[in-house]
Amino acid sequence: MTQAMEESVETFGDINLTLSMLNMEDNISKEDIYGHLTSVIQNSDILDDAIVQRLIYYASKDMRDNNILRETRMLAGEVLVSLAAHDFNSVMYEVQSNFRILELPDEFIVLALAELATSYVSQSIPFMMMTLLTMQTMLRLANEERMKGVFCLALEKFSKAIYKYVNHWRDFPYPRLDANRLSDKIFMLFRYIMEKWAPITSSVQTLAIIKAHGPTVSLLLHREDLCEYALDQVPWLLNQYKDKEIDFHITQSLKQILTAVVLYDTALPKDLRKTIFINLLNQVCRLPEPPVKENELEASSCFLILEPKLRDHITSIERTVKVVMSDLNIKVRNSTLLLIQTMCEKCYIEAREGWPLIDYIFSQFAMSNKNLEKPMKPNSLKDEKGEKSVREISLEVLKTLDPLVIGMPQVLWPRILTFVVPAEYTGTLDYLFNIIRSLIMAEERKKNDAKESTALVISTGAVKLPSPQQLLARLLVISILASLGKLRGAGAIGLLKILPEIIHPKLVDLWKTRFPELLQSLEGKNTSIILWETMLLQLLKESLWKIGDVAWTIQLSQDFNEQMDSYSNISLEKKFLWKALGTTLASCQDKNFVSSQIKEFLIAPNQLGDQRQGITSILGYCAESHLDTVLKVLKTFQDREKFFMNRCKGLFSGKKSLTKTDVMVIYGAVALHAPKVQLLTRLDQDIVSQVLFLYGQCSQVLGMSVMSKDMDLQMSFTRSITEIGIAVLDAEDQGFKFSYKEVLLGYMLDFIRDEPLDSLASPVRWKALIAIRYLSKLNPQLSLNDHLNILEENIRRLLPLPPLEKLKDEGETDKDKEHINFLYERSMDALGRLLRTMMWDNVKAEDCQEMFNLLRMWLVSQKDWERERAFQITAKVLTNDIEAPENFKIGSLLGLLAPHSCDTLPTIRQAAASSTIGLFCIKGTHPEVERLQDLQEGLQCDDVQVQIKISSKIAKIVSKLIPTEEILMFLEETLDGLESLNPTCTHACGIWMITVLKEQGAALEEQLLEILSMIYHHMPVLRQKEESFQFMLEAISQIASFHMDAVVANLLQKPLPFDRDTKTLWKALAENTASSGKLLRALTDKLENELEDDLAGVEAIAVACAMYEVVSTGTPVTNLYPEVFTLLLKLVSCTLGQKMSTATWSRRRRVLQQGEQQQTADPCRLSTATLKCVQAQAMKEGLAKESDEGDNLWALLSSPSTHHVGVCALARSMAVWQYGLTLDIMEQLFSSLTSSSENYRITGTAFFSELMKEPILWKHGNLREVLILMDQSAWDSNATLRQMAIRGLGNTASGAPHKVKKHKQIILESIIRGLYHLARTEVVCESLKALKKILELLTDRDVSFYFKEIVLQTRTFFEDEQDDVRLTAIFLFENLASLTGRRWKIFFAEEIKKSMISFLLHLWDPNPKIGAACCDVLIICIPFLGLQELYGVLDHLLDGQDLPRARDFYRQFCVKLARKNQEILWILHTHSFTFFSSNWEMIRSAAVKLTDAIVLNLTNRYMQLLDKEQLTTRLQALRQDPCISVQRAAEAALQTLLRKCKETSILL
Repeated sequence: MTQAMEESVETFGDINLTLSMLNMEDNISKEDIYGHLTSVIQNSDILDDAIVQRLIYYASKDMRDNNILRETRMLAGEVLVSLAAHDFNSVMYEVQSNFRILELPDEFIVLALAELATSYVSQSIPFMMMTLLTMQTMLRLANEERMKGVFCLALEKFSKAIYKYVNHWRDFPYPRLDANRLSDKIFMLFRYIMEKWAPITSSVQTLAIIKAHGPTVSLLLHREDLCEYALDQVPWLLNQYKDKEIDFHITQSLKQILTAVVLYDTALPKDLRKTIFINLLNQVCRLPEPPVKENELEASSCFLILEPKLRDHITSIERTVKVVMSDLNIKVRNSTLLLIQTMCEKCYIEAREGWPLIDYIFSQFAMSNKNLEKPMKPNSLKDEKGEKSVREISLEVLKTLDPLVIGMPQVLWPRILTFVVPAEYTGTLDYLFNIIRSLIMAEERKKNDAKESTALVISTGAVKLPSPQQLLARLLVISILASLGKLRGAGAIGLLKILPEIIHPKLVDLWKTRFPELLQSLEGKNTSIILWETMLLQLLKESLWKIGDVAWTIQLSQDFNEQMDSYSNISLEKKFLWKALGTTLASCQDKNFVSSQIKEFLIAPNQLGDQRQGITSILGYCAESHLDTVLKVLKTFQDREKFFMNRCKGLFSGKKSLTKTDVMVIYGAVALHAPKVQLLTRLDQDIVSQVLFLYGQCSQVLGMSVMSKDMDLQMSFTRSITEIGIAVLDAEDQGFKFSYKEVLLGYMLDFIRDEPLDSLASPVRWKALIAIRYLSKLNPQLSLNDHLNILEENIRRLLPLPPLEKLKDEGETDKDKEHINFLYERSMDALGRLLRTMMWDNVKAEDCQEMFNLLRMWLVSQKDWERERAFQITAKVLTNDIEAPENFKIGSLLGLLAPHSCDTLPTIRQAAASSTIGLFCIKGTHPEVERLQDLQEGLQCDDVQVQIKISSKIAKIVSKLIPTEEILMFLEETLDGLESLNPTCTHACGIWMITVLKEQGAALEEQLLEILSMIYHHMPVLRQKEESFQFMLEAISQIASFHMDAVVANLLQKPLPFDRDTKTLWKALAENTASSGKLLRALTDKLENELEDDLAGVEAIAVACAMYEVVSTGTPVTNLYPEVFTLLLKLVSCTLGQKMSTATWSRRRRVLQQGEQQQTADPCRLSTATLKCVQAQAMKEGLAKESDEGDNLWALLSSPSTHHVGVCALARSMAVWQYGLTLDIMEQLFSSLTSSSENYRITGTAFFSELMKEPILWKHGNLREVLILMDQSAWDSNATLRQMAIRGLGNTASGAPHKVKKHKQIILESIIRGLYHLARTEVVCESLKALKKILELLTDRDVSFYFKEIVLQTRTFFEDEQDDVRLTAIFLFENLASLTGRRWKIFFAEEIKKSMISFLLHLWDPNPKIGAACCDVLIICIPFLGLQELYGVLDHLLDGQDLPRARDFYRQFCVKLARKNQEILWILHTHSFTFFSSNWEMIRSAAVKLTDAIVLNLTNRYMQLLDKEQLTTRLQALRQDPCISVQRAAEAALQTLLRKCKETSILL
């Protein structure tokens, strides 16, 4: 089976499944089913006939079912129409069967018929007659709006289908049918609707009729007999234009009708044609709301369809438009403008009548501008809005005007030029220039393409065209705007380029060469206004020279003058016009004319607008060629007008004339533009002296000179002096000495000093700084002190100003604030330029440094705004191709500036980065400038981490370029920065310092001591700032990584104990992973050398202290652990009990920090602390384990009395699994056993005594020699040494049992001898413990010789005050029970009887362990006495969680014992008295209670032997015992004794 067949089978299966679902009554799911069916049917080429029939049935039924949702019915109708593609006749039959005469059908039946007529035109036409006849009988039955709308839709679709058949019947596959019959039925249906429904329908029904109207009328137009009726229905359609929501459909229907009119060449009645035209025009030019775009496009299409018929009426339209031009109504004006726009677009403008229409556009623009600027009556908001709309529409018409459409060039040229010069049309120039340029360029193309050209310049009639001079003056002035990127300026210069022939024929060749260069300067994004202005003026000069016509030049100057009022005084165009006029006068060869013009301007300067600026510019530029004339006229003017010029320089009697201040400014401009050859000879006498004279006169009050507070006077004087200074500099005459330099500098400094320090409303400061800068460059040169004084004065008067925002708050308006901001920026720029000039004009590096140091205090100011200003100035000083003196040092400046690349303000960060880059450029090393500038841009980010990262990258790039000899200065500056800068700058400071040391640390050997000394000097202050201190420590580490030996030697010279700073330095060295291992190795070797003679000096202690700081940082000790451990243990031993001489201690006074205690000169404590630190690190590295003594270990170790205990605990902390390390330690410590130092022998013996119990060490180590030395030491006179030796012998039992058996005799003798050392309990205790361990390994035969001695000595310690001794003795006695043998059994039984009293009483020993041991020993010893019956009592004692009451236990015990052996009971009694005076309350109480129990159980025989008097006396004494329990027990025992005596009739 092919894939196609498989897909077909799958489709059929899918449809069958769907059909079964359609048979269900679930209406909700049918919507999805029909949606799916539509897709399947449309995508299937072949369907089974049976399936099609079933689908037709279900779709038709559901489409007509009113109980089903409307959406579902619509989808069912879609399926039914889709099925027509497979069986059209069946579908049509099904629909027609439900479309019956005189019965109102279901609406979806009608919709199905309409859709069939649209989708299947060819198949539907044969059924159309029947359909239309049936439908005709139904219309009168339709009363609901919905059904009416459906019938209208059907009429629309049927009409379109029949219209298609009428015009394309040849394309249909069957013989031609009578279309007239069909159109008759359409006519009848349409007439009924228009007569019955159209007059009374709703808006919805109207829209349906409108949609049907176009297709129906279009069909009827093919019948001549119905044509008139059809056209009569068009006005109804046009009358429906009222709602823009349906206007599009009206225009669409109208377009269909007009298309049919053209197709059938139907004549439109005149009135109808006019009505159509007016309505369409209204659709295109709708006001006040703009037309809907779709509707506008349709209306335009209608115009295009009608064009052949309307062309004959253009002239009448133009005349009609002219009639309404005089109407001042806003709506009429706007409509007229839009109509003119449409006429222009459609080429409806004729040459004869068209010009007034174009003139109307410009006049309306001018009128609206005038009404907005100077309204004849107060404007309402509505009027103002209307005038603005007129202005905007006027500009829009000009913008869209195509000057090259048919007939337009003849209308426009050359009359369009009349709008170029008048000021009222200035706003239209953007589009006017484009129109003119298009016309001229089109003519140029014609000249190139054809032999003959239609000349543009034709008779202009009454229109007066502008002269060439007027055009040049206007276009040249407007061209200045091109530098601002304004379209008007670009249009003007572009127009000038193509107008040379019109301006003057001689300019063609000149402009052809000059204009490409001129226009090239505009190609950049930021064109300099000054450069552009200069180029335009130069073009003007060359053009006038090329023309060479004095009269032409004079006329041009007059035209410039006439256009003066066309621009505002503050505009760029006006300022350029003054300069162009001055340039024109300079080019004029008629000196008399020039002189007369200058006089006229001086006498009546108000004609120039801004009289000062205008006259200054004109005379200044005129002086370029006529210096003598200008100075002569000025002098004459001064002499003639001095009587009328007010003494205080103001206006006299309100006359608008020049003041003395204005004349001062003119002199400055004349000097600036004067030929340099002529200037210097006339400067002092004719210019500077005149300026000073005028200023002096203006500063006089009542004939006395005073400091003038007149800002205008100060500004004018400053400006004049500045321009004079610039002029002298430009003359470049090194031999010229400016005699007025010092005087003028004094004036400028006075101006600056007089400015307030809390505001910046005056530009005097700014302008005075500029003047000082230029004056300072002139000869004679100033001294260094003069430079410093000038700079310091200016800095002090500017940098301390309040923050910019606060300064701006003084402004009352936004304009004031903007002005203050402008003054601020200019003042800072001027100060930076001044400092830059004075610094780099100096040839001595030291002088440059001196001048820069004036900024130092401001660069580190605590106030952000002061730092910002200082850095902005610094950036100006250090950037932009500076040539510094050859030996200029940058190290200090780099350390000062670079860290501020992370300052709080982005402006500071940018300036700091720029300055840093500039420093290296100054030195001639250009370090990846582009990359650095890219990084600099990133400093705008406010994220501190980003700033730090960028600053670090910059540091890495430039640090290698710092001269080595300047590193010290750089480091000193950065250390100062670490002390004083804010946190982020401090961080950056540290990063720069570390980066430089990483790059250049290896080359600092010669400067090392100075660097270290400098760092030590800063440490006390830096310690107060944690981050700064950490950077300083890292710097030490970096230095040490290159020069470790020198740094260590330097640090070890510090006095002991190390102060906090020295400790921190050691730690910092240790934290440098690259060098920490070398550091520890060096210290270890040093310590070994110092301890070579088993003596410790100050140097050894210093090394230990250093080692402590190093290891405490976590420096690994694995590789050196055995050596470090043994050396430090040796040092502890050698310093035990020592006191260091105060002469070796630091004598300087130190301020103790909170919680810090005064250190004492205890070397052992220092050594112990180091060993503790090493051991802690070893534990972290798995080389040792936690001591069982915990932190108490170190106190034990450092005390002479407990040192051996600490050593033993330390030995126990050895990790025996690291036996390799332990064996290394043993090897290095072996010499301690034979050391000449007794302390060191004790240390070694104690250490080895603990290691003797480790089998693994016996296995791998040489402990046999240690054992021999231990035995020898057991006989030493030093008790502690004996104790440790005995412990070692005892521990041998755990480590090497075989060695014990082999050497049992010497071991036993050494240990037993210790039992006789009664003066030192610890020796005895150690001997007892050792015996216990040893005896556990031996048999009764091995110890038979020593048994009795051991037992007797052991019994003597049962009552020892030391718990450990008592306990060990009891344990040992218990062990001896197993070694009695036959020989010593009886002896041991007797010793048990003597010892039983101790065991019984110590059951209640204060130490619970002793009580438990006594219980155990009683259980072991009872069999020796044959008293097995006592086990029950003892078992009860062991079974309970808590001890029973002593009284109860003793009574039970004595009852049992009395029955078995009264003798032992009596022995207990005889030994009990001794315990009545025991030091332990519990023992005294137990002894009394035991006596009570004994007395209670004595037989009469023993009662007779009882010393009642002694017992009574003792008990009476115990009744006074301080312990209440003893008192009560004694009282009870007395009562028991009385009762017992009564019972036995014995008198007390």
